[in-house]
Amino acid sequence: MSKVVVLTGAGGVLCSTLAHALSKQGHKIAVLDLKKEAADKVAQEIKAAGGIAIGIKANVLEKTSLVAAKNEVNNKLGSCDILINGAGGNHPLGTTSNTHLLEEDLKNTTEGFKTFFDLDPSGIEFVFNLNFIGTLLPTQIFAKDMVGKKGCSILNISSMNAFTPLTKIPAYSGAKAAVSNFTQWLAVHFSKVGIRVNALAPGFFLTDQNRTLLTNEDESLTQRGQQIIDQTPMGRYGNPEDLISTTLYLCDEASSFVTGVVIPIDGGFSAYSGV
Repeated sequence: MSKVVVLTGAGGVLCSTLAHALSKQGHKIAVLDLKKEAADKVAQEIKAAGGIAIGIKANVLEKTSLVAAKNEVNNKLGSCDILINGAGGNHPLGTTSNTHLLEEDLKNTTEGFKTFFDLDPSGIEFVFNLNFIGTLLPTQIFAKDMVGKKGCSILNISSMNAFTPLTKIPAYSGAKAAVSNFTQWLAVHFSKVGIRVNALAPGFFLTDQNRTLLTNEDESLTQRGQQIIDQTPMGRYGNPEDLISTTLYLCDEASSFVTGVVIPIDGGFSAYSGV
């Protein structure tokens, strides 16, 4: 049965892939992104492939923007059945320069060098807001459509960082841990009104946000990129398509008794101790 699927951050690599996959299942797709041109591009691609989609500019941190987006979705596609909270990201001001603190770091005056003590609260706040508040607000707005209906679900995007924090990125790791915790909380809270809530926890996927951190201009791996591959038993980065089957399962009635789970899709990263 065709459902109305709303995806935030859907102009990006990962969620646009999910949007296409859900469209192929016959669902109507609302592509939400902060960049209207990115949302429109994905929607046009879906329509060119025979699907039904609309692109909408939406800021996941502004309730008025989300209310306007919901009104457009309701008017053009109908009430929301499935919400995928895909907006998220990191910020340099919430990132340390080195993986470990050394005493001599406190005397390092290199421009842009940051220890834990130099982390900017505004950068950390941005990361927490984008990932956590950017999941909470869309849920507040769109989940109202789902109350009392059958077959409705919410899918959040957590991360491997939520299980074991990566070095250098405390803000992002903490924010994604909050998303995982919130997923469990929501699953319980919505359990009596027919809404399931689950999350994906992707391992390492090359995206526009992290490509320069993990690969060099010649596409060889950076030192950090190589560390990740060495820690991933399957020995590769994830492809966006690797998220599709789990997404379809969690959004389908085949998983009607599954709620409150955070599923790693990480090539074994979380299972490997390093030795």
